[in-house]
Amino acid sequence: MREALILILAGAPWLALADDWPQWRGPARDGVWREEGIVEGLPAALPVKWRAPIGGGFAGPAVAGGRVYVCDRVRPGGSPEPENRWNLTDPVDGGERILCLDAATGKVLWEHRYPCRYRISYPVGPRATPTVDGGLVFALGAMGDLLCLDAASGKVVWRKNYVADFGTRMNPWGMASAPLVDGPRLIVLVGGSEGRGVMALDKGTGEELWRSLECDDPGYASPILIEDAGKRQLIVWNPVGLHGLDPDTGAVQWGLPFPCKMGHSVATPIFDAERRQLFVTAFFNGPLMVRLGADGAGAEALWRGTSESERPDRTDKLHGLMCTPAIAGDHIYGVCSYGHLRCLRVDTGERVWATLEATGEERWSHAFLVRHRDRFFICNEHGDLILARLSPDGYAELGRARLIEPTTNAGRRMVVWSHPAFADRSIFARNDREIVRADLSAR
Repeated sequence: MREALILILAGAPWLALADDWPQWRGPARDGVWREEGIVEGLPAALPVKWRAPIGGGFAGPAVAGGRVYVCDRVRPGGSPEPENRWNLTDPVDGGERILCLDAATGKVLWEHRYPCRYRISYPVGPRATPTVDGGLVFALGAMGDLLCLDAASGKVVWRKNYVADFGTRMNPWGMASAPLVDGPRLIVLVGGSEGRGVMALDKGTGEELWRSLECDDPGYASPILIEDAGKRQLIVWNPVGLHGLDPDTGAVQWGLPFPCKMGHSVATPIFDAERRQLFVTAFFNGPLMVRLGADGAGAEALWRGTSESERPDRTDKLHGLMCTPAIAGDHIYGVCSYGHLRCLRVDTGERVWATLEATGEERWSHAFLVRHRDRFFICNEHGDLILARLSPDGYAELGRARLIEPTTNAGRRMVVWSHPAFADRSIFARNDREIVRADLSAR
C-alpha cells in the first residue's frame, strides 16, 4: 500500500511545489507562468475557490508565501466614482488601502489604509501591483504614496511621497510603474526635477542610493532587469526614450530617444535574450525594436513604426497601449490600438495576421497575455479567461470561460483593466468590487 501511494504521488504533477507571483508580471517580470500541473483546456465554468469584497483599482494582485497582496480605493461613505473621469481639477476625496488576504481562503489578514485625495483622470484606484520581497511588501499609490510594510503584520516600515519628497509632477493618469527590487535596492520611476527620472532607494530604510535620468514625467511603464553580454542592465522606458542603466550605480550605459505622445510609455519592455533585442510599443507612436551592443554598453534601433496615429486604418506594425506583447520564436504577439491581436515578424515588424476574436474592436480594447509553455492565457477586458495557441499560422482558441465581471466605466463600455496573478496553480483576478481565486490545476 505504501509503495503504491508513493507511485501515485510521484505521478501527480499538481502535488509539486507551487510557485509564487510576487510582483508585476510574475517572478521574473517577464509574463511567463512556469508552474507544472496546469489544465490543458478550460471548463465551461471555472472552479472558483473563493471571492472577497474589494474596492476600486487597476492594481493587480501579488501572491507570495500563501498570501495575496492587493491595493484598492476607499471612498467616503461608499460614494460612487465621479461621472467625469477626466477631471484633473477638482480633488476626489477618499483613501487607499493595502490588503493582505489568506491565499487559501480569501480571508483578510490585515489592512493598512491612509487618506489620499485624487487629482487624476480615471480616479478608480491604485494602478501599480505590489512587490513582495524578503518579508517586505512595497506598494505604490496613484498619487505617489510609496509604502514599505512588514509582509506578515502590515506594520509600516517606511514611507515616501513622490510629490512631497522628490518633487514629482503628477501626470494625468497617476503613478503606475511597479516598484522593482534588486538586492538591497528598491528601484522606482519618479520623474520630476534634479535627475530623478529613476531612483534607487535602500529597501530597508527608504534612503536614496542613487538617481538617474532627466525626465519630468516618469510615464507608466515598469522597469525590468536583464543580463546581456555578461552585464546586468536596468531597462527603463519613459516618455523621452529607452535606456539601459547600471543597476548598482544608475550610470547610463546607453539611451535611444523615443518621444511618446501624451507620455504614453505604458507597456513593459520585453527582452529577447537569444537575439539580444528589446521591444517597446506605444499607442500613438507605434513600436521600437532595439538590438544591444556587443559590449553591453550600447544599442541601435533595428526598426520602428512609421505612423503616429492610433486609428486602426492608419497604424502600422503594432500600436499597443496597456498590453505588454510577447515574443515567441520568430514572432511578436500583442494587442493593437483598437483591439486587434496581431502577429508580427521579429526581424522586420511586418504584420502576419490579426484577429478580434480575443478582444472585440474598441478604442483601447485590451487583453493581458501570459505564456505557459506553448500556450497563452489571455485575460481580456470583458472578464473572460481564454486559453489559446498563437503561432504564425494564426490564433487557435482552446477554451474560454467567464472569470470576473467588468466593472470599470471606460466611457462606452464596462471593462476589467487589472492584470491577474498566476500562482498556486490558480488565477487571482480583481475588479472594482471583488477579488477571486479560480483553480487551474490539472486534477
